[in-house]
Amino acid sequence: MQSTLIGKHVIVRTYSAGVHAGILAARDGKEVLLTNSRRFWSWEPATPESGSLSGIAVDGVGKGSKLGKAVPSIELTEAIEVIETTETSAASINAAKWSGK
Repeated sequence: MQSTLIGKHVIVRTYSAGVHAGILAARDGKEVLLTNSRRFWSWEPATPESGSLSGIAVDGVGKGSKLGKAVPSIELTEAIEVIETTETSAASINAAKWSGK
């Protein structure tokens, strides 16, 4: 299947490399290339109703989330799901700061 998400901001859940968000540059089966990518270390939903990654893709991350610094690009293997984000979600992910120790 040709991905219709190329060029869009997405959340990618992988089998063993965790969760990442960025711009989907390429996809070949389970391999994806993200640009301007941030790794989710842990996350809190923006609203109580948006607890899963699907909800995060719609509403964004909340206070207390831990996301790493953006890297120019990352190749991920074993992508399990690729979820398009809303503009609201992408803005909250891009604005998130590492919180905690």
